[in-house]
Amino acid sequence: MGKATGFLEFDREDNFTQSPETRIAGFQEFHIPLVDEKRRQQGARCMNCGVPFCQSAIEINHMVTGCPLHNLIPEWNDEIYHHNDERALSRLLKTNPFPEFTGRVCPALCEKACVCGIHDDPVTIKDNELFIIEKAYQNQSMKAEKSSVCSFKKVAIVGSGPAGLTVAYKLNQRGHQVSVFEKDDRLGGLLMYGIPQMKLEKQIIERRIQLMKEEGIQFYTNVHVGKDLTKEDLLQDYDAIVLCCGAKKARDLNVSGREAKGIYFAVDFLKSVTQDLLNQSPSRIDAKGKHVVVVGGGDTGNDCVGTCIRQGCASVTQLEMLPCPPRENTRPWPMWPNGLKTDYGQEESLAVFQQDPRVYETTIKECIEEDGQLKAVKTIQGRMVDGQWVEKEDSEKIIQADLLLIATGFVGIEDDIKEQFDLSVNQRQVVMTMPKSYATKEEKIFVAGDMHRGQSLIVWAIAEGNECAKEVDQYLMGYSYMNE
Repeated sequence: MGKATGFLEFDREDNFTQSPETRIAGFQEFHIPLVDEKRRQQGARCMNCGVPFCQSAIEINHMVTGCPLHNLIPEWNDEIYHHNDERALSRLLKTNPFPEFTGRVCPALCEKACVCGIHDDPVTIKDNELFIIEKAYQNQSMKAEKSSVCSFKKVAIVGSGPAGLTVAYKLNQRGHQVSVFEKDDRLGGLLMYGIPQMKLEKQIIERRIQLMKEEGIQFYTNVHVGKDLTKEDLLQDYDAIVLCCGAKKARDLNVSGREAKGIYFAVDFLKSVTQDLLNQSPSRIDAKGKHVVVVGGGDTGNDCVGTCIRQGCASVTQLEMLPCPPRENTRPWPMWPNGLKTDYGQEESLAVFQQDPRVYETTIKECIEEDGQLKAVKTIQGRMVDGQWVEKEDSEKIIQADLLLIATGFVGIEDDIKEQFDLSVNQRQVVMTMPKSYATKEEKIFVAGDMHRGQSLIVWAIAEGNECAKEVDQYLMGYSYMNE
C-alpha cells in the first residue's frame, strides 16, 4: 500500500470535462487528463483492501459489479503512486490487452464495487487505468513485441471488434499465425463504427492495430466471410476458426408508417457519421435543422442525442419505455447502483435546449408521413407489466419528427453468418456452444464476444476473448499456459 492514509488525505478528482457548450462544436474527445502529480495522488487513495471487490466481477441480483477482467487494480494503483510506470503497465497488461479502449468507454464496474466507496467517493480506477496506458505510449513503452516461438498453426478470426482483436492478440503472442477478416472498410468493429468519435477517437484504435500488424497479425478488410470467403475455404486453410461477429441484428419498430423516409437504425446512423468524419465528406444522414426523435434510453440512444446536437439539430427527444430510475442510488454497496444517470448527451441537451431529452414510459405507436417523408410520430404512454407493454388510455401525443433513430437494442446474430456456419442459437439468438466452452458443435469452429454472450459491454467482450483464446490454444497444442 503506497500511502496508508491516502484515502483520508486526498479527495476524489476526476479528469476535467469540457463544458457542453465547448465540446459540441466538434467531435473530439472532451475529457482532459489531470496533471501527473494529481493523478498519482488519486492512485494513493486506493486502500489495498484485504478483499478487493473492485476486481471481483461478482453477480448480485443478476447484475455484475467489479471488473470482469479481474484487473490487478490495487497493484497498479500502488505503482502509480510510487512513480513505477513501467511496473504499473506490466500489471495492467497482464489482464487487459486494450486499456486504452476500456479506459475511455467502460462504465467502470470496478468503481461501483470499490471499498473506499462505502463511506466516501470511490477511487478513480478508470482514469488511473487510462493514465497508465497513455503514459506508456507517451514514453514509447508500448512497442511491438513479436512472439519468440512459432507453432506453425494457423487461425482465422472473423470480426475485428474487441473480442476478435483480443483473440488475435493472445493467440499471436502464443506463436500462432493469425489472420483477421473484417467485412467493413476499417478495422475495429464496434470500436470503430459503434462508438462515436467523441467517446473514442479513431486514431486510438488505429494506433493499437498498427502495433498488432508489426507483431505479425494479418488483417484483411472488405472481406465478407460467408460471401467472399466460405466456411469451406476457411476450414481448408486454417487449423481453427474463431467467429467474433457480434450480435448486430437490430430490433425494429413494428408500427404503421415504418417505411417512411427519415427512419434509420441507430447503428447505421452512427456508422454513417463516423465514416463521413473520417473521409471528411458531407454527412449522408444529417440532423442539421431537423426535429429528431430517438427511440431507446440506453447508451446508444444517448450517443445519438450527442451526435445530433453536434450536427445542429432543431430539437431532440429521447423515448424510453421503462420508468425513470430514482434520483438517488437505492442499492446497497457493492451492488450495481440503481439511480438516474445523466450522460453526456443529456447534459448537452440541457445546455442547448434547456431540457433533458428523455421521456419515460413512452414509445411510438405510429409514424406519420407526408409524400413518403417522415413528418411526426404518435407516441403512447404505458408500462411494462409481466413482460407485456400495457398502454395508458388517452395518453397519445403527436411529436414533430423529421428524423427518427431506432436505438432499441439488438436481437441476436445476423442471419448470413448463422446460415453459412450452420450455427445453433438459443432463444436470445446467440450461438449455443458446448457446455462451459467456446467451441461450437463443429470441430475447429469457436465463437466469442457478443455472438456467444449476447450484446454486452466491451470489457466483457475482452474477457470472452481472453478465455476463448486459451481454449483455442489448448485445442491446437493439447495444453495451454495462457493467463498463468
